Amino acid sequence: MTFEASKERTMYYGKGDVWVFRSYAKPLTGVKAIPESAFRGRENVLFGMNIKVAVKGEKFITSFTEGDNSLVVATDSMKNFILRHAADFTGATVEGFLEFASRQFLETYPQMTGVRMTAEQVPFEQIQVGNAESIVPSDLVFKYSHNESASATVVLERENSSINVVSHQSGVMNLRLIKVKGSGFAGFVRDEYTTLPETSDRPLFIFLNIHWKYTETEDGLDDLRGNYVDAEQVRDIAATVFHENNSPSIQNLIYLIGLRVLHHFSQLAEVSFESNNRTWETIVETVAEGPGSVFTEPRPPYGFQGFSMTRNDLADALESEAEKAGSI
Repeated sequence: MTFEASKERTMYYGKGDVWVFRSYAKPLTGVKAIPESAFRGRENVLFGMNIKVAVKGEKFITSFTEGDNSLVVATDSMKNFILRHAADFTGATVEGFLEFASRQFLETYPQMTGVRMTAEQVPFEQIQVGNAESIVPSDLVFKYSHNESASATVVLERENSSINVVSHQSGVMNLRLIKVKGSGFAGFVRDEYTTLPETSDRPLFIFLNIHWKYTETEDGLDDLRGNYVDAEQVRDIAATVFHENNSPSIQNLIYLIGLRVLHHFSQLAEVSFESNNRTWETIVETVAEGPGSVFTEPRPPYGFQGFSMTRNDLADALESEAEKAGSI
C-alpha cells in the first residue's frame, strides 16, 4: 500500500491546511557557519507551520468499499491531534516536528501503517523598534513574511513493532531572485521556430524551489547532531552564487548552486531544483538619464527547469578542476 500511484493500490486520506502557531519553541542553535550566510540560528519565539497529513492502512479499505467508518479517524480529529501535540514538541525544526507528530499518530492508531506529513514553515521577521537611545529588534513584535519559506516532507511507516522514517526531504520554497545585469543566454538552437534573440547581458528573474536530502536521516530531523542544514543558509548560497557568476543559462546557474551547497554540507546526499524563468519584458532599453531601463511583467508562457545532483556530481567537478589545474 503506497501513498503514490504504483502497481499496488493507492489508498490514503488526510487533512490539509493545518495551521500551527507555537510560541517559544526551542531555539535553533549550533548551525554551521558558512561565508555566504549570516544565519547563525533562530530564537523560535514564533514557530509556525502549514501542515498537510495523509495516513494509510489496509484496514481502511472497508471505508471505501462498504462505507464502514468504524476505523476511520476523522480528519478534524487529525487536525486537533497535530495542534495538541505541538505543545509537547521539544525540538527546534519543522522536520523534527513532522517526525514527532507522525510517530505519535502511528503509536496512537494501530490501524494506520504509514503517515506522510508535509509542511511549509510560516516565516516571521523581527521588527526594529527605536527609543531615544537606539534601534533594536523587538522580542515581542514580529512581521508575518510572504517571502520564501522552509519546507519539509517526512514519511514514517510501521513494520511489525517498529516505526521508521522511510523518506524525507527538506527545502526552501518560493525563492524569487532578480539580477539586474550579468546573465546571458546564447548559442541555443536556431531554426524556423526561433524568434528569441541571443543576449550576453540581460536582467534575469527566477522563481526557485530547492530541496535536499541527508545521507543520515537523523541529521535532518533536528539540531541534536549539529548537522542540520537550515533553509536560510541554502537561500543565501543561491543568492551569493547568482551574484558572483555571469551565468550563460539558468541550467548552469542551478548546477553551480548545487555544487556550492554540496561543498559546504557533506551530510547532504542530494540537492534538487525546480526553477522558472520569469524575466521581465524590456520596454525601454535606455532611459533619459542614467543607466536604467524600463520593464514590465513577462507574457504568460514561462520556461522551467528541473535538476537533481548528488555527491558524485561534486566529486566529478572537483576531479575536472584538478585535471585543468594539472594541465596548466
